[in-house]
Amino acid sequence: MNSQLHTVLGASGGAGNAIVRALLDRGHRVRAVNRRGDADVPASAELVAADITEPRGAAAAVAGSDVVYLAAQPPYHRWAEEFPAMLETVIDAVAAIGGKLVMVDNLYMYGPGQTSMTEESAEVGGTKKGDVRAEMARTLREAHDSGRLRVTIGRASDYFGPDADNSGITALAIAPGAAGKSIRWMGRLDRRHSAAYLPDIAHAFAILGEESKADGETWILPHGPAPTGAEFLAAVNAALPRPVKTGVVSKAMLWLAAPFHHISRESIETTYQWTDDFVADDDKFQRVFGPFTVTPLQEAVANTVEWYRTRASA
Repeated sequence: MNSQLHTVLGASGGAGNAIVRALLDRGHRVRAVNRRGDADVPASAELVAADITEPRGAAAAVAGSDVVYLAAQPPYHRWAEEFPAMLETVIDAVAAIGGKLVMVDNLYMYGPGQTSMTEESAEVGGTKKGDVRAEMARTLREAHDSGRLRVTIGRASDYFGPDADNSGITALAIAPGAAGKSIRWMGRLDRRHSAAYLPDIAHAFAILGEESKADGETWILPHGPAPTGAEFLAAVNAALPRPVKTGVVSKAMLWLAAPFHHISRESIETTYQWTDDFVADDDKFQRVFGPFTVTPLQEAVANTVEWYRTRASA
């Protein structure tokens, strides 16, 4: 086992939990942190309870770590109010121990009208959550460039996979189908939208934590070819014993639900990601760290559907 300690903050979320498992698969010592210390992770991981939004909790969470992965995040509708402060607290804690911080990021900062997205695409924000993500990226780069700590940023589009209940794709397009119900896609079925398979990107985040040449850089993580919504839903139906009905969640539907459902309300500003093509380009990661074989869409969807069908029948 590797002597370095890799600590995952937010180990009970979909991305954090998958990163814990990927790091263990790669032979690392792993600490899994969430607020209650009850993350469902393998017994070989060290479980720690900590509130990383306050300095003492963040310091306790990362103590003795060599690499820290920030996969925790505030509730979706509280990003603007809480996420930048959380990030600053974690940066301070990791800097104090001389560690490396791997940021688990998304593609919101690239804003409408940019596809395919590369690390060179303008971080224009343009939405409330996109502006927050762009601001946080600047904070991370400044912390690295000033020598406070080593930082690397990994970015992925919407993910799906086993045990990913906090994934929008899973919630709309996979879990209902596994229960024999209709499945839906956001926006339009004829637009391409990069979808990241969670086990793949978890291993990619582990690579960023291991590799010093990742430091100080932003990386779009490995994605397969971007499917259309229709292609993704067809892959789900192909993995089910009997096909289910398909449909879309339109912007008008989000507006109708907005007064009663904060996720719908907060999703309105990001509908461009689903009504326009939204395609991630992972060429930089593949050139530097590849070849990295991405799980084919049909296999990834089938694995995810089977996991949710098994859970539903348990």
